[in-house]
Amino acid sequence: MTKEERHEMIMEELIKHGSVQVSDLVSKLNVSAVTVRKDLTDLEKSDKLYRSHGKAVLVNPYINNRPVNEKEKLAADEKHAIGREAARLITRNDSICIASGTTVHALARNIQPIQKLTVVSASLAVSNILSQHDNIDIIQLGGMLRHSSLSVVGEFAMRVLAQCSFSKLFLGVDGIDMDYGITTTEMREASLNQKMIAAAQKTIVLADSSKFGRRGFAKIADIDAVDIIITDAGVSPKVVKRVEDRGIELIIAG
Repeated sequence: MTKEERHEMIMEELIKHGSVQVSDLVSKLNVSAVTVRKDLTDLEKSDKLYRSHGKAVLVNPYINNRPVNEKEKLAADEKHAIGREAARLITRNDSICIASGTTVHALARNIQPIQKLTVVSASLAVSNILSQHDNIDIIQLGGMLRHSSLSVVGEFAMRVLAQCSFSKLFLGVDGIDMDYGITTTEMREASLNQKMIAAAQKTIVLADSSKFGRRGFAKIADIDAVDIIITDAGVSPKVVKRVEDRGIELIIAG
């Protein structure tokens, strides 16, 4: 088997399973572990896979922080559909919390309040979008502004949350790892999100399908802290089963 043929087989296995162990490739390709590692190194240099702890995965699982204007362009249609589904969960005279991120911006654009709605928001963009509705009371959290996300973090915001109780938290995340939990790229944001979860009766995560199997730097919570995940149709059947097996409601936006 030539090197090109091995590379093709490795990529086929990755596309099929999402990740593959070095030991499994040794058996499948009938070559040494050294040869497999060299092949994986070549493929990683070509940005075709990412090596991690004795295995290879199809995409780099670690997320870097990006400015909000860049994130807005990623999976825009999927985020709009997710935001539309999330808005349907808001009830009459509801009190909710909306965290930060471009997916919750899509939620804000889809909200049509029934009678009165109270919103606690960490996002300046969300508050600005919702300000067009006279029957939405907006509590904008204060604190230090994160320029990359146009949202606030810090002690001031946490103090306000300590005085609040809301029915639902709508939370955008940078990564969902079924073993590790939900994550973001910034530790201060993760701390604020933890306070939001504590103040909410139900935590609803809004995440397009690319977020599954990935991690940001800062952990927000274990996956069991999540009640509902809303995602798009690109989510794999394997992930769907793992989510539902954990007792989490999964809503797939059309």
